[in-house]
Amino acid sequence: MKITLLTVGKTDISWVKEGLQMYASRLVHYVPFAVSEIPELKNVSALSREQIKQREGQLILSAVRPSDEVILLDEHGKTFRSLEFASYIEKKLVAGRDLVFVVGGAYGFSQEVYDRSGGKISLSEMTFSHQLVRAVFAEQLYRAFTILKGEPYHHE
Repeated sequence: MKITLLTVGKTDISWVKEGLQMYASRLVHYVPFAVSEIPELKNVSALSREQIKQREGQLILSAVRPSDEVILLDEHGKTFRSLEFASYIEKKLVAGRDLVFVVGGAYGFSQEVYDRSGGKISLSEMTFSHQLVRAVFAEQLYRAFTILKGEPYHHE
């Protein structure tokens, strides 16, 4: 099983990029993990939000394989405490499918992406920038694996 964090656009905030890289380098000790970035759309000033979501959605859908389980990082998704998220990841590991967690663009996801997804997760009841979510998610995924391995990173 492999886990991919699929994002729309590149990370241009250096400390977010450093945090994401730090947790990504830690995660590879537990699971094959990769970050895949879809290029941000260019010349979108004449497009509506819905048109932007549609075009980004096409790029997202072209980046996932039919066998992948797609999970959206979405403000309307299910929230977990860290121990619950670790249990969620453990169940997904047992299922054996490659997981693709998706961070959308500034306007969210198209209906086609929602239809393709196998679930939605919210990292908080607060809204984070789509840049910051990358590092926060990678840290929480790392935390989940340390919980599953009984390592002392998480304190409850």
